[in-house]
Amino acid sequence: MTQQLPPEVLNLIDSALTEDQAFNDPTTQTLIPGHVVGSGVLRAKAIGVLAGGQVAAAVFHRIDPQLDIEFLLDDGAALDPGQDIATVYGPAASILRAERTALNFIQRMSGIATATNHYVNAVVGTNARIVDTRKTAPGHRYLDKYSVRMGGGYNHRLNLADGILIKDNHLAARASLEEPLGDVVRRAISLASHTIRVEVEVESLEQVHEAVAAGAHIIMLDNMPVTMMQEAVGIIAGRASIEASGGITLETVREVAETGVDLISIGGLTHSPDALDISLDLEFPQ
Repeated sequence: MTQQLPPEVLNLIDSALTEDQAFNDPTTQTLIPGHVVGSGVLRAKAIGVLAGGQVAAAVFHRIDPQLDIEFLLDDGAALDPGQDIATVYGPAASILRAERTALNFIQRMSGIATATNHYVNAVVGTNARIVDTRKTAPGHRYLDKYSVRMGGGYNHRLNLADGILIKDNHLAARASLEEPLGDVVRRAISLASHTIRVEVEVESLEQVHEAVAAGAHIIMLDNMPVTMMQEAVGIIAGRASIEASGGITLETVREVAETGVDLISIGGLTHSPDALDISLDLEFPQ
């Protein structure tokens, strides 16, 4: 199972275990003899969507490769309070050393998947996709974006190399060189690889007209009121993909989706997720 995880995730797991001093735990060392075995049960304590099973398993195996881990549910599964997610059997000391780090990963990832799923459900019946952003916890980019997919969402750029996204500060820098938005977009398209799409962030209908005329592949409507979004969608008229971004909440996302935009990016999915309540209960044979 751990072989399916990329090296950056395995390195992140090692870093987290080092941070917790999991191999230098005096509480476990002084109180729990090595021959004591038990079963740890990962159990949901809230309604949500599961993500991070492989990562939690990798944490346990990093502490003790002999631990026997059985997941009862796959990532993406719906969770109810009291539902068993997985069992971990083996030396109790090993389970205890890995417990907190494993929970930290699976709780964060499941929290992201759950939040994403709320947004996805809110726009059912429209053509809009819910997408994430690069507002992720440092080092957790791969896992945060994976969790979004488990919640039914889609990924925006994984990193800066994934595409050209011309934002307000890029435009301000080029404006200092007396270059208008349309020329900035045309420059980007002319210099980009044929595999790269060019997206530009706009804040006004005038900029929408400029971006369309310049041939932008994707136009991001940044912090626009819904009525302006509707006008922008009419102006673009299918000539570019349309992304809505900025200040969109669970209460407003449906209204935004109904304007006809293609993508709705939600930074809060990954920059400030609520961890899903998941516990590990250690049980011993009678």
